Amino acid sequence: MYRSRTSLLPFISGDVNEVDCCATLLTILSWIIIGLTVPFSFFFCFKIVQEYERAVIFRLGRLVSGGAKGPGIFFIVPCIDTYRKVDLRVVSFDVPPQEILTKDSVTVAVDAVVYFRISNPCVSITNVEDAHHSTRLLAQTTLRNVLGMKTLAEILADREHIAQYMKSALDEGTDPWGVKVERVEVKDVRLPQQLQRAMAAEAESTREARAKVIAAEGEQKASRALKEAADVMAESP
Repeated sequence: MYRSRTSLLPFISGDVNEVDCCATLLTILSWIIIGLTVPFSFFFCFKIVQEYERAVIFRLGRLVSGGAKGPGIFFIVPCIDTYRKVDLRVVSFDVPPQEILTKDSVTVAVDAVVYFRISNPCVSITNVEDAHHSTRLLAQTTLRNVLGMKTLAEILADREHIAQYMKSALDEGTDPWGVKVERVEVKDVRLPQQLQRAMAAEAESTREARAKVIAAEGEQKASRALKEAADVMAESP
């Protein structure tokens, strides 16, 4: 028979009360053990984190209020507390070369470098399993998505704007993970050999055409100078 949510509320509240009672009993028991084993228990109660680290503490599986602890010394209850260290320094990694089809149907291989840091230690632990690995994967997909909307000429000529756009997109995507993207740089754009030869031939033809135009303009100016000289000589035979 179906039982309404209202009828289940007493059972749910009873379970919650039992869990709270168990947590209270375990906490009291842990403090008693610590008091009985003083001063040896102090070696397990006090922990130290470096200036660039923070400690996220969980008590009976729940996040302890007050945020991350550190830097320096902090106190834990060994029997019921667990903690994880989080490094706040800037981390850099290379985005593996990505084969990208540009907007004008040209295949290029592009790699980049990303600099990021953990801005919220508690969120980086509770909201995502591995913030560093997730950021690396998101950087690869963002690089492919951003450059897939650009033409080859735009990729080659506007790297700074592309890097800024990637930084904004990555920063927005990693904000729920407690990650702050500091900088993104496009390192290299590698073209296929055939395309490189074609572009070199095109550039060479362009330079040859420009040289011919310059030579023609020089001959035109020379002919005008000769005509003016002939006119002067005709006036004074």
